[in-house]
Amino acid sequence: MNSNGHLVYRLLLAVDIQAYSKRDTREQLLAQRHLSDALDSAAAGVGLDRARWDKQVGGDGELATLPEGVDPAPVAGDFVIRLAAALRGINHDRGAGAPLRVRLSLHHGTLTAGPFGPAGDAPIVVQRLLDAGPLRRLLVDEPGRDLAYVVSDSLYEDVVLTGFCALPPAGFQAIKVMAKGAAFRGHIFTGPVAGTDEGGAGGPGDRPSARMPAGPPGARVYDFPALVPHEQHA
Repeated sequence: MNSNGHLVYRLLLAVDIQAYSKRDTREQLLAQRHLSDALDSAAAGVGLDRARWDKQVGGDGELATLPEGVDPAPVAGDFVIRLAAALRGINHDRGAGAPLRVRLSLHHGTLTAGPFGPAGDAPIVVQRLLDAGPLRRLLVDEPGRDLAYVVSDSLYEDVVLTGFCALPPAGFQAIKVMAKGAAFRGHIFTGPVAGTDEGGAGGPGDRPSARMPAGPPGARVYDFPALVPHEQHA
């Protein structure tokens, strides 16, 4: 990322672990490791290397700026499907421990590098959406859901609606949230993102469940065929 105060246009991803502070130190460390592994697996599945992401990390998640030239469509679709499948596999094997349940937001926009992380409108948007009440409530209202996912209004318009994204537009529910006197608009995916019989990393052969869970309060839930990640081509 340019460190001389020049604006760049990038895809940003923010992720957060639900109820992180309720875990003891050992459980927090384990949750961090599992989330990092799940993100690594999902990124590799769409041909991305997380080592190349510019990450601002916290104990319960991270804000990541992806490299220039990354195609946003696989990230907005296949990456999300694979991440949900990886989380499902982790939770399937966790035993009696607390499940790893995660919120994820995506946005693309302008930013510039700063001494404490990226500065600009885009980092603010992606983090406000990550903290949106409707996204948090989705995990509260659906205890069996491993991943709650939201995209910004602009990313929905520019990427999801093109048909190049593996998640269909009809599966998203529009939201508007107010934070510090500003309005932020996004679209929450209310359908099943992924689900396999045995969990796993979400490979092309994994078949998500076609059963539609209930959406957040007031959301309209849509029916559509079970989703699988797009095949990757060299």
